Amino acid sequence: MMKEDRPRIVDIAEELGLSTATVSNVIHGKTKRISDETVKRVQEMLEKRGYIPNMAGILLAQNNSRIVGVIINNHEKYENHVLEDAFISTAVNALSLELDKAGYFMMVKVTTDWNEVVKIASMWNMEGLIMIGFCGQDYQKLRERMHIPFVVYDGYFQETERICNLVIDDYDGGFQVGAYLKSMGHKKVVCIADNCICMDKERMDGCKAAMTECQVDFMEIPKIKEERRKVFQEQFEKIMEYTAVFAVSDFYAMELIHFLLEHGVKVPEDISVVGFDDSSWSEKIYPALTTVRQDSSERAKHAILILQELKRGIYDKTTVKFPVYLVERDSVKRLT
Repeated sequence: MMKEDRPRIVDIAEELGLSTATVSNVIHGKTKRISDETVKRVQEMLEKRGYIPNMAGILLAQNNSRIVGVIINNHEKYENHVLEDAFISTAVNALSLELDKAGYFMMVKVTTDWNEVVKIASMWNMEGLIMIGFCGQDYQKLRERMHIPFVVYDGYFQETERICNLVIDDYDGGFQVGAYLKSMGHKKVVCIADNCICMDKERMDGCKAAMTECQVDFMEIPKIKEERRKVFQEQFEKIMEYTAVFAVSDFYAMELIHFLLEHGVKVPEDISVVGFDDSSWSEKIYPALTTVRQDSSERAKHAILILQELKRGIYDKTTVKFPVYLVERDSVKRLT
């Protein structure tokens, strides 16, 4: 019979002078009633002693898990269909391919609860985490609660040691859209988004900066689909006063095009529409959508390389910015 060498919860608790319940709660992410200092002490001791939860221990006790967690924000605008969003699915697909090439397993978790992030990372002894879709969150606090490396897609937070933020040049993407629309003779454009902060604001600011001596307005739309349709209906005449619409995502661009077609409006004959992301289906629809391309594969490759370097303690960049490119298709009409 093999000797049990793995540390137990009772061993960790005794060494720290804590109850087994406290240590168990930290392991399972139940930390609402536990101080940050205690959580940090327990996490550090778990890492130092190489503690592996029993549920995963059989698989992970002898080797590195080779598991990378992909944590996706279940934002309310997706109405619990976040994995069906074209941008998210494209990003996850690219990560799946690149992680497989690098010899890792991918575990996907959809959540809005930061405690779930700590819980899943501890339960499965993960090699690293990739966070997608979170904006303005307290990454520093999360960093203190976990000691595995993680990178963030499009995060908005103060630069933090041992966290690498992989962003795209949102401002330049918007600027390229504005410059293109202006070159096509458009002088009255409306930008639509569900907020005016973070990446959406940068995209709209870029568009406005490029369209000097032109009218560029902002229309806020709700995060809930049925409420968006209601706003489109109420603002229909106002929307049609513009010659072009810049939607901050392909998702909203496609939804608007569908709405306009339902109401007898032709794109781009009656109004032009531009999106952002170059989702996999943006060129398959009619009319094919003019949009801004970001290279999901390149970002996925960098995410994995950076995780590896962060784990070895040899990576010190806190932000990496990737270029974007305008893709001209059929949804924009030349006016002059």
